[in-house]
Amino acid sequence: MSKRIVINQAHGGFGLSRKAFLRLRELKCKEALEEPDIGEKWKDGSGPREEYLASFLDDIPRDSPLLLIVVEELGEEANGFLADLKIVEIPSNVEWEIEEYDGLEWVAEKHRTWQ
Repeated sequence: MSKRIVINQAHGGFGLSRKAFLRLRELKCKEALEEPDIGEKWKDGSGPREEYLASFLDDIPRDSPLLLIVVEELGEEANGFLADLKIVEIPSNVEWEIEEYDGLEWVAEKHRTWQ
């Protein structure tokens, strides 16, 4: 049995597109419902930010079943600004964490460290 996790495979950092964010809201994802829609247009049709520059939900649990559904559904359209999302599979019995360098991420097995 395995566990599936969403990571970012590009320098710049994890983030979802507005389309993915709105889809997560449709699915009643708690994190998406709690986050403000920074890409929403104002009444005059303008908006606070160009939609393609937006990046949402950088703190969503990466093994969220709803996140996995949306990344699979939307493919590249789920990528936020500078993101390239990928689903990785690891053994289900592994205690894991996401590590990164300059936004490029990988899944690592947790271990003890001291300073």
